[in-house]
Amino acid sequence: MPPLIDVVIPVLNEEKALPGCIESLTQFLQYNSPYDFRIVIADNGSDDLTPEISSSLSKEHPQVTWIRLEMRGRGRALKKAWSGSDADILCYMDVDLSTDLGAFPVLVKAIWEDRFDLAVGSRLMSHSVVRKRSTKREFTSRSYNILIKAMFMTKFSDAQCGFKAISKSAAADLLPLVKDQGWFFDSELLILAEKNGYHIKDIPVLWVDDPDSRVNVIKTARDDIKGLLRLRTRGLSEASKLLRHSRTQYNGH
Repeated sequence: MPPLIDVVIPVLNEEKALPGCIESLTQFLQYNSPYDFRIVIADNGSDDLTPEISSSLSKEHPQVTWIRLEMRGRGRALKKAWSGSDADILCYMDVDLSTDLGAFPVLVKAIWEDRFDLAVGSRLMSHSVVRKRSTKREFTSRSYNILIKAMFMTKFSDAQCGFKAISKSAAADLLPLVKDQGWFFDSELLILAEKNGYHIKDIPVLWVDDPDSRVNVIKTARDDIKGLLRLRTRGLSEASKLLRHSRTQYNGH
């Protein structure tokens, strides 16, 4: 049976970008996805017209649904959308569509055909192409990923690219263990996955920086470092212990 794919778009006050995103994404998937898909708008606490626009888009496009969370946090939105899904492959991408959609079929193939547990877009591989990115953002991103490798000896190359997919079974195992509700969600998920034997596929992407990005680079970097220290001191070992216990119980039944 062919898989069902959920593509989650986490949004916070994206009344301007959201309609164009859904139009472009819907058209692309209709012509380029061999499998059934749904697009899920995950609104995490918007106080502009994003909720009204999300509702309107869900009525206009049969493949589009939306959920509303009153509390903010991109990780919280993704966890809610993915945990409540019955899809076989769970994906997400940023509303600005900075990652070229041409890599999406490769992302899905890595999960469904090649049997990877996670597939992640990478801006840092040799075949990746990155355009219009500031020196500050490039330096911060590369430094952060080097820090992850130094602390955890991981192999994935880009923890923060907003272009990822995970299998339903891996999500069921890992999502309950991820504690972060914000931007560190991606990093924590990938570190927990790799250190517990899940297979991750790095996919080079064409990525164009969004000049309207409102991400606070300094605050995000500070929170990411706090998250890494939490995982290093106790979080990773505690999560791995819970996962082993869960596997033991499952195998016992």
